[in-house]
Amino acid sequence: MSNPTSIAASPWWTPSVHADRRPILLARNRIEAAVRGYLAGQDFLMVDPPGLQRSPGNETHLHAFGTQMIGNDGLGQAMYLHTSPEFTMKKLLAAGETRIASLGHVWRNRERSALHHPEFTMLEWYRAGESYDAVIADCVALLGIAAQTAGVAQLRYRERACDPFAAPERLSVVEAFARYAGIDLLASLDAEGRTDGEALAAQMAALGMAVPEDRSWSYLFSLILTDKVEPQLGKERITVLDRYPAAEAALARRAGDDRRVSERFELYACGVELANGFGELTDADEQRRRFMAEMDEKARLYGERYPIDEDFLAALALMPEASGVALGFDRLVMLATAAPRIEAVLWAPVAE
Repeated sequence: MSNPTSIAASPWWTPSVHADRRPILLARNRIEAAVRGYLAGQDFLMVDPPGLQRSPGNETHLHAFGTQMIGNDGLGQAMYLHTSPEFTMKKLLAAGETRIASLGHVWRNRERSALHHPEFTMLEWYRAGESYDAVIADCVALLGIAAQTAGVAQLRYRERACDPFAAPERLSVVEAFARYAGIDLLASLDAEGRTDGEALAAQMAALGMAVPEDRSWSYLFSLILTDKVEPQLGKERITVLDRYPAAEAALARRAGDDRRVSERFELYACGVELANGFGELTDADEQRRRFMAEMDEKARLYGERYPIDEDFLAALALMPEASGVALGFDRLVMLATAAPRIEAVLWAPVAE
């Protein structure tokens, strides 16, 4: 299979460049058809959420594209392209749907790299009345289906390889921080999961790690995760990184046996994060508090905040217990085709 390193010197629409890219793009289409077949076989209903929303999401480090919707009266209303279809899909769960999936475009600003694109394709699905173990099993199945459809025995990203057919490793965040960074993460959390950035910074300093000026717990957590932990995940077999600290799981319910952590997981292959899922939070008051805290932190770090979707909070009162997950479809195609950059698997990348 062709393996273009970039769209590079000539535009992607140049016939010779397109000819090099076309085998991967055709593989993308086959993988999409196989994914849709799996979802149909599991009795999922495909839904089509609108991209234009009053709130793009309320997570500190997710950045949206804003616009204005002009009414017939000529007046404008602030709107955003969604960073995920999550709010709309949970409203559909509240409306009575039980197994729903969406495969469509989402938009995230301030994101462009080998693994990031400002507009990308997200596969998101929900199972009402089922634990998040069920969507973890879905994720593992889909990785195997993607590899099988592409005709490969391993997923690959640059020099890393992963066997999607091997039994996955399941590792808690606390275990991963201890194993790969020597950090006792729980020592920086109190019994309710409240965080202590200085305690985490002290551990980093004692281990000889550089401690940045910003010692907020969330920033330090992300730094350690990115630098020390993530490169070690998904080696040889899939890793399910499970039970995130509650402070890093704004949309997930807390674990029943430990309030310091939540029912949130991320799935990794070849050191690449592919999916992010939850046992979904349905307490509207708790959700509002978390959104407000996230937006306060966003205002501190970036000088902006997004509105809260009041319809979404109202819908939580009707939403059943559910599990859900979002998977980066482009990244899945990348790993199944050994493409080195996300642009290589996009039919038409956003111009730089």
